[in-house]
Formats: sequence, C-alpha cells, structure tokens
Amino acid sequence: MCGIVGYIGNREAYPILINGLKRLEYRGYDSAGVALFNGSLENFKKKGKVSDLEAFVAGKNHGGNIGIGHTRWATHGEPSDGNAHPHTSMNGVFSVVHNGIIENYARLKNDLSKHGYRFYSETDTEVLANLIEYFYLQNEEMTSEAAVQLALSKVVGAYGIAVLCKRENDKIVVARKGSPLVVGLGNNEYFIASDASPIAGYTSQVIYLNDEDIAILQHDGFTLKNVQNNPVSLKISNIDLEIGNLDKGDFDYFMLKEIYEQPLTIEETFRGRLQNDYSEIVLGGLLDIFPKLEAAERIIIIGCGTSWHAGLIGEYLIEEYAQVPVEVEYASEFRYRKPIIRSKDVVILISQSGETADTLAALHLAKSKGATVLGICNVVGSSLARETDAGVYTHAGVEIGVASTKAFTAQVTVLTMIALKLAKQKGTIDLKEYETLVKELSEIPEKGRLILESNEKIKQIAEKYYEATNALYLGRGYLFPVALEGALKLKEISYVHAEGYAAGEMKHGPIALVDDNLPVVVVAPQDAYYEKVVSNIQEVKARKGNVIAIVTEGDTGLKELANDVIEIPKSHPALAPLLAVIPLQLLAYHIALLKGCNVDQPRNLAKSVTVE
Repeated sequence: MCGIVGYIGNREAYPILINGLKRLEYRGYDSAGVALFNGSLENFKKKGKVSDLEAFVAGKNHGGNIGIGHTRWATHGEPSDGNAHPHTSMNGVFSVVHNGIIENYARLKNDLSKHGYRFYSETDTEVLANLIEYFYLQNEEMTSEAAVQLALSKVVGAYGIAVLCKRENDKIVVARKGSPLVVGLGNNEYFIASDASPIAGYTSQVIYLNDEDIAILQHDGFTLKNVQNNPVSLKISNIDLEIGNLDKGDFDYFMLKEIYEQPLTIEETFRGRLQNDYSEIVLGGLLDIFPKLEAAERIIIIGCGTSWHAGLIGEYLIEEYAQVPVEVEYASEFRYRKPIIRSKDVVILISQSGETADTLAALHLAKSKGATVLGICNVVGSSLARETDAGVYTHAGVEIGVASTKAFTAQVTVLTMIALKLAKQKGTIDLKEYETLVKELSEIPEKGRLILESNEKIKQIAEKYYEATNALYLGRGYLFPVALEGALKLKEISYVHAEGYAAGEMKHGPIALVDDNLPVVVVAPQDAYYEKVVSNIQEVKARKGNVIAIVTEGDTGLKELANDVIEIPKSHPALAPLLAVIPLQLLAYHIALLKGCNVDQPRNLAKSVTVE
C-alpha cells in the first residue's frame, strides 16, 4: 500500500522523486524518504508527509541523476524516522524501498543475526536489504541483480521493490510479486512507480511488470528477466493520463472534486456503450465471453469495501432483470474458505485499482477452479485487467481521494449495463422496460448535477450533526447497499462510528441505539418500499431520534416527518443508487471538515490495499 518512485537518466533525480511522491501520497503518508547517488549513496527520510521530507532535505546536497523514493503506509513498525524507507543494509551497500509484506521476515532476521547482522528498525524491509547484501558480499563476482534474485528466491510474501547498490552506481534493480510496479520509458531515461500517476507528463510508454519480473535499469538500456533468471517477453503499453486529473483544480480537496466529477464520469463510463436510440448496450470487452455469461448457472461478485457495496447493487440488478442467481463475497473471506466454484460459474471481480491483494487472490482461486473470470476496474494495465478472461473498464479517471466516490458510481454504472445487457440477451426483460431503463440511465448525469446544487444545504445539515459520536444509516432494496456505503464514507473520513442497516432489520437490534443524540440517515425515495420506510422513520421519531431523509424531489410527506430532508430527482428505482449516494458523500465530507479531519488522507487508511 506504499508508494514507490524512481528515476535514472540525465535529469536531476530529486525533483522528479519529490513530485512523484506527492502524486503517490494517497497510497501512504505516515513517512517518506529518498535515496540518491550523489558522489555517494545518500538517504534522506522523515516521519510525516512528503512536505515534511522536503523541509528536512532543504539546504542539504541532494544532487544526482539516479534515485528511488517511497511514501509509507505502516505494516511493520509504527511511523517513525527509523522505520521510514529507504532502508539501508548494515554495511551501507544497498538502499531498498519496498511495498508489500515479507511473511517469513522473522526467520530470515534470525538467520542473518547469526551471521552478525544488526537491525535498527522494526520493518521487514530492513531484513530484505540485509539479505540482499549478505548474498552480494559472499562472492566478489556477484552483481546486484543476482543478489536480488537470490534474496527473493528465499522470500515468502509480496513485494514491489527498487534497489540501489553503492558499488554499482549506474543501475536500479526493480522487482515485483503481488505488488504493482510500472517502468516508464523515456529518451535515454527510465522512471519507476507504483502506478502511472507519477510518470504522467514524462512519458506515455510504460512496461507493467508481472509477478516475479525483475528489471535492471541503466543509463544505456534495460534488461527484463524473472527471478529464475529467464528472459521475459517485453510488452510496451501506452498510458493516457492528463496531468490536470492529478490536480485539485478549484477545489480544496480531491474528494470534493471527485464527488463533483461523478456526473461526467458516469457519462464517460456509458459513453459509446449506449446506442442513441436506447435499443442496445455494447460492451466490447465482454463480446467474446458473452455466451458463457448467458449460460452461467450462477454469478459470484467479489470485492472489498466500496467495491463490495457496488457488487450488492449488482446482485439486485442481475437477479431482478437477468434472473441469474448471484452471490456477493468479500474477497478477504472468499480466498480463505473453501468456496464451491463450478465451471459454469462466472466470477466478477471489482477493484478500483485492479491491484487489491485479496481480490487478486480470489481471482487466482476462481481461475484454478475453471470458472470464467471477469473484471471491473478503473486502471488500464492493472493486474486485474491483465489476468481476467475479459472485463469492462470504468472510465472514472484517476481517483486520488482515499475514500472512494466516483469509482463507486462508475462501478454501479457498469454493473447496471451488464445486468440489462444480459437480461435482454436472455429474454428476461420486456423490451419497452429495457429501453426505458437505458434511456433513464443516460439521464442520470444531468440529475446528478442537480443534486450537487444542494451542496450548501447539505453543509448546513452537517453543521447540526457533526458533533454526534454515532450515526445509523437505513435503506431498503436497492438503497440498502447505499446506506452501507454512506455509513462507510462517514467512518472513513470523519472517524464517527456509523452503521448501515437494512431498514427492516432496525427492530431486530439497532433500534436500541436510538435516542435524541443519534442522527439516523434514511434513504427514502419513492419506490415500492416507500410506505415501509416511512413506518421505520416513524419508529425512529417515536424514540426522539433525529432523522435526515434522502427523498424524491417534491415529497412533502417526509418533509413534515423528518428533521431534515435532502431531495434527489425522481428516477427509476433500479437507478436510484447512482443519485442517492451523492448527498451521502457530501454529508460525510462536510462533517469530516467540520471535525477538522483531512478528508483526502484519513488516518490509518491508504488508497490501494495491495497487502493482506
């Protein structure tokens, strides 16, 4: 979950590393550091954000045109200067940055201690740095890449690493297994990063490393092989990433920018996929495997966090319209139990980054059982995109805010299109209803823009409730997963304990929490569940709870019953999640700001969970 950046070429490395770390800071922000060849191998690292590292390095000699950098999300050892990366081997021969977890680090550390190695941090990465050095010093003919290969052959776990060797000052060695790394190709220069965001602006050509790949980057060229020292075929990909997407623009925070981008990103996700006469949905990425999707006896949807919530909405859509049984699984649970997976099952994996460790492990398990495996992700060239049988990209653009917003609505948009396309192919939906739904989907972006005009009102509601220490979110049907997502957003960025519940379950426990201090957010647009949700609201009001209701525009009944209402435009019930979630995102955003929280970088969280 940490961010890695590196550079070798003719430019000064330090500015490239610092700018890259700033763009990667959403991946980890408890400490940061750089290692540079500057006549000698120099390490600079500091607890805190990249700006703290900048202040620490200011005035020091940080020249040189080779370097690696790292921004950290702690897995081993608390945030501190000593635990920050890069880590230097005991004799100062190697500097290493690492994303991932070395599971057998304790045994390796014990073995190295017997050979006189001492350790100065609590990290598994320092063990890896010393292991590389140990092998390197055993043989005068040993190269740094050979030492890295030997060390990695002894390692159990996940890694994305970049390595500098003091005795070979024209080389960076990088390797990956289970943790993403991309190499950017420039004009007699190379860039390294955990994802494409730091590389944008320098090059459009990249190589995505596969598991157990090792790349040796030098001024005069590069070599690609694997841990077993076998050559690897080279595949160069193009990235299309606008620098402007990496800036906040006129917004104070990336999260608010990304909330406001949702009408556009929903539109981009269905652009070119909805026929102008609403008669057809075209999903080119699924074309070759669609017969298998039609023949599926069961669909399993797998994701983590927000992607899991999107999957729940997908379950409701696919079962209602395509009449196929669907199960939705947490990737972290699915991978560790013994699920029944059959060859006629279709497994859909959802991940914004396409690099979520648990989701990729679930992918490998599903493939090993012979299932057809599909992906829904936002990052072109990601592991999920490369390893699935087929899939559909969302077109949300880069999402920097740790709390996912536009990725969620883009995922739901894709799942809606899959459900409707499948239903039409199977003949389980009336053609008129199909065209009505497709037409209404095309109208969602404009309705989303209308909701954003309520931002100031939502801020005023947040001012009434931001001091609450608990919150309850309720919804039914398609809006139950939205309640879960709303509660998650509040927890993630404001640190308020919030729970999402199916409204019909309130009487089976959660109603005990209701008092005059508890805000209860009820997602209550006019649909088939409306009267039952009104009854739930009355039950909350009878116990002096404070009700914030998300209602259909023009609903006067709930205006009188609820303490506060936020209106959303009328839509088809199956599409209501795409609208109802927006005010919940804004409510969480404003509460977090009022509590003084950093909404883009909430404590203890990182954007891309590439470790278990």
